Amino acid sequence: MQEMDCIFFQFAKAYQLSSRFLTQKVSELNLTSVQAMVLGFLNYEDQITSGELGKRTELDSATLTGIFNRLEAAGFIERKNNPDDRRSIRIHLTQKGKAMSREATRVIAEANTEFLQLLTEQQKRDLHGIIKKLRLSTPHV
Repeated sequence: MQEMDCIFFQFAKAYQLSSRFLTQKVSELNLTSVQAMVLGFLNYEDQITSGELGKRTELDSATLTGIFNRLEAAGFIERKNNPDDRRSIRIHLTQKGKAMSREATRVIAEANTEFLQLLTEQQKRDLHGIIKKLRLSTPHV
């Protein structure tokens, strides 16, 4: 099979390209792409539990703990006890974190637009639909 015919090769190369692209864009904020995305999720919904954030980001708790440690050390988040469930914590954006989460959201949105600029609106919708369908219907290993 030629590399151009192998969907796994194509996805791997597309991932590498997109990851480098986003990493470069968010580096101006002194954030990693994953940190920026976590802040973006918190910008959308602040004060959610770490478990809920893990589900939304599809990151395991060990990975999230490391991200939380770095974001907390930078003064962007605070971990607080969850009054509804003593076994869990809620992640709160600080004032500094709120400003950074808005900036991260803006940079990610601009990166999305720039990265997909060569596609038509229909192609963008099709691409999102295809990726979503693959992610939701393919058995996970």
